[in-house]
Amino acid sequence: MKAYDQDLRQKIIEAFRNREGSYRKLAKRFHVSLSFIQTLLWRYLDTGSIEPLPHKSGNLPKIKEEYYPILQKLVEENNDATLKELCVQIELQTQIKISLSGMSKTLHKLKLTRKKNLTRSRARHG
Repeated sequence: MKAYDQDLRQKIIEAFRNREGSYRKLAKRFHVSLSFIQTLLWRYLDTGSIEPLPHKSGNLPKIKEEYYPILQKLVEENNDATLKELCVQIELQTQIKISLSGMSKTLHKLKLTRKKNLTRSRARHG
């Protein structure tokens, strides 16, 4: 979600300073949530800042760049391996335990594709 612009933030602060209403009235007037008003005004009163907080990028990837060649080789040698099989193989080679979704995101990031081998699949389930 995109941060509200500085102009809107400044207008809310000015309305607050001029005592133009409660937090709820300010939220309704500026068409924003009550929690946004509370957070903005608390930060303003605490630090004097009305700048939006920087975006947090989430968790760091478990598989570091130094392991990409290992993963690439695994996919090339076993291009019909399941995500679960790749997770097990990468853990055996690097001692890094990774989730299925983490493996999927890493493969997508590296543009590594897997193709099913129907013969191997039938033998596995046959």
